[in-house]
Amino acid sequence: MARNGDGESARLDDAARAGWLYYVAGNTQDEIAKKLGVSRQSAQRLVSLAISERLIKVRLDHPIARCMELASLLRQRYDLRYCEISPTDPASNSATLGIAQIAAAEMERWLRRTDPVIIGIGTGRTMRAVGDQLPQMECPQHRLVGLVGTTKTDGSASFYDVIMRVSDTVRAPLYPMAVPVLARTAEECGLLTSLPSIRKVLSLVEQADATFVGVGSIGENTPLLKDGFISEEENDALRRAGAVGEITGWAFDARGQLIEGLTNERVASAPLHRPTKRLMIGVAMGPLRRAAIRGALVGQLISGLVTDEATAEHLLRR
Repeated sequence: MARNGDGESARLDDAARAGWLYYVAGNTQDEIAKKLGVSRQSAQRLVSLAISERLIKVRLDHPIARCMELASLLRQRYDLRYCEISPTDPASNSATLGIAQIAAAEMERWLRRTDPVIIGIGTGRTMRAVGDQLPQMECPQHRLVGLVGTTKTDGSASFYDVIMRVSDTVRAPLYPMAVPVLARTAEECGLLTSLPSIRKVLSLVEQADATFVGVGSIGENTPLLKDGFISEEENDALRRAGAVGEITGWAFDARGQLIEGLTNERVASAPLHRPTKRLMIGVAMGPLRRAAIRGALVGQLISGLVTDEATAEHLLRR
């Protein structure tokens, strides 16, 4: 094999080749070393590089019995149209490990359909992790529609905008929600959402065949607060009003009821229906989000769920 060890591109090419040989073709590291003409240690490093550089995306195809059982119980308990459970890694602090891969696989199944579909996409850290797991595709027959604005009131963009990244990966037309997550006033919110371009996006949201959203918590580590969309005073007011979670900026309580007034008066995102009338898949896991996930399920703000074993066990305890 011709090699050029001086170039970064050549190094990644070798890593991709080693990763393919190991994960797809099933070669041992000794076999890879022989085929690539390198030492076994070099082959091992190339396989590790393929993972660290995200050249290889690993998905678990074998269903785990306990995960399947939990998914079935959650579907029955909360009348869900869709539910998948990822194994839990007790040593991991990640809020996306496993569930991002499962949600991406489900989104990919929708994208591989030949008939045109409309897919709604939320934003945030979890949804960005889902988007990062999607393979390069060509999907000009489908439409991607944003559920939530992508800017703050000062005009700065959200770091965790997702729909543009997904559209670029799968080459599908996109319809972003070109408004702030929160308007400055309720009057401004009404004006923004009445614009013909935004009304078109909102209409597409209502027609979506499948929608994927993160479920955020309202508490000391509220994502909306950390990302600068709301102030500490607004976060405290939401907590006093009983808010436990948010979806696309809409704050709700433990029963899944939307909070009256406060920041909800200024949310320019697509409306949340209770019960939801479309396939709305919430993707979330972890102790900080348990109350929010339960509230979303009880209030039927979501009709599908991707979470992990530990969270699923908690949701079934009462």
